[in-house]
Amino acid sequence: MLTNSAKYAMKAVLFLALNTNENNKMMVKDIYERINVPQSYLAKLLQELSKHNIVSSSRGPKGGFYLDDKNKSIRLIKIVDIIDGEQRLRSCMLSLKECDNENPCALHRLVGDANSSFIKNLEETTIESLIADVRDGKSILPL
Repeated sequence: MLTNSAKYAMKAVLFLALNTNENNKMMVKDIYERINVPQSYLAKLLQELSKHNIVSSSRGPKGGFYLDDKNKSIRLIKIVDIIDGEQRLRSCMLSLKECDNENPCALHRLVGDANSSFIKNLEETTIESLIADVRDGKSILPL
């Protein structure tokens, strides 16, 4: 359902949420191996996320990427929409332009409800709620 780019972005954001703050920033070179994402690819993703205020960044000797409280309140759907485009999750699984609820493709009924539920969860879930689950031991994030 998510592209590799969106998965990489999600991993990076969650890693930053757990390991950084305004006083403790991280450079791409310190992150990429720990989350298993190619360095140059991660740099591009973080720049894009920073441009859209999903992650914060600062330049200079003490610069780097980080998440502050405002960043952590962002809903996951925004990350996916920025990286994959707003229509990616909502588009036809077979890439048929004419597919919609009135003219469903062969896979539409099979995945439609599950996809709608997944999108709703992304719309309702914040970065903070995911990292709270990790901190509380309700879920894992082995990074």
